[in-house]
Amino acid sequence: MRPHRDHFSRREFVGCLTLAGTTGLLGLDPGQAAAEPPLETTRLRLLHTEAICFAPNYVAEPLLRSEGFTDVQYVTLKIPPPEALAAGDLDFAPGPAGVHLINADRRDPVVILTGLHFGCYELFVTDRVRTVRDLKGKRVSVTSLKTGSGRYLFFASMLAYVGLSVGRDVGLLELAPAESMALLAEGKIDGFMAFPPEPLELKERKIGRVLVDTLTDRPWSQYFCCMMGANRDFVRKHPVATKRALRAFLKAADVCALEPERAARFLVDHHYTDRYDRALQTMRTLPYGNWRTIDPTATVRFFALRLRDAGMIKSSPETLTAQGTDWGFLNELKKELKA
Repeated sequence: MRPHRDHFSRREFVGCLTLAGTTGLLGLDPGQAAAEPPLETTRLRLLHTEAICFAPNYVAEPLLRSEGFTDVQYVTLKIPPPEALAAGDLDFAPGPAGVHLINADRRDPVVILTGLHFGCYELFVTDRVRTVRDLKGKRVSVTSLKTGSGRYLFFASMLAYVGLSVGRDVGLLELAPAESMALLAEGKIDGFMAFPPEPLELKERKIGRVLVDTLTDRPWSQYFCCMMGANRDFVRKHPVATKRALRAFLKAADVCALEPERAARFLVDHHYTDRYDRALQTMRTLPYGNWRTIDPTATVRFFALRLRDAGMIKSSPETLTAQGTDWGFLNELKKELKA
């Protein structure tokens, strides 16, 4: 991963206080929330996972409390996050764009509210592989073969982009990350779709080489990899709470971009990770400020076309945009936050 310059300046966020504060965060007027309509609910159920690239989901906690949410629960799930979000066991959950589109294609009650960032995934390969097409006839670990797996869907999109398909052209393996890295080091598999913080470990240990870096390689670097989804019924019943929660998530993304040291320390202090150095590198690398500039509709269209080519969804990009997204809150907040 390489450091990425975000498309905004610190001047836009004069008055930013530390994450430990409860008011004035990122220029939020302490009276702003009080002047708005009252929250329909003060409870939020959010995703707890080891994926540190979802940092805004966690860093938002003090911001959510400043917005008036008094019961903020981070839930460790026994079922996949997409299923929990659709079932109403979660109110909001960050996740790969393809995962949210699978939900939308199934008509699950889930809606995408914003993009978060790009650049999470890196495809590591052995020296036997020079291009994605060279993976034909070879074996790659994506850690899970379930359709709700972001690695699986992202890799399937990569193959579809060059005219290959999973199963028919490339053998996929369901291996834990540690085993995947070990087998890649031994040359017993040909590729591994890595997700933070695994790319940092692979580079530290000099295992494999990066074939595709979604932070820098087109077309992947032009689209969000991770987006914030919400339960549709929650959004319909709680529009005020939805807007204020989304505002907290977006401000938290700005904290990650502008104050990576504080964001990384927050993740460690709240036990989302035990490696400050890797958390800090992730905060410094991923472009958390690009929710302001990247078009989320373009991301939906791009991945919808890839997943249709891969035979994983049937709906058109236009249908998925109409039934699976709601950019109204984002557009309001872009004006409010002067994005």
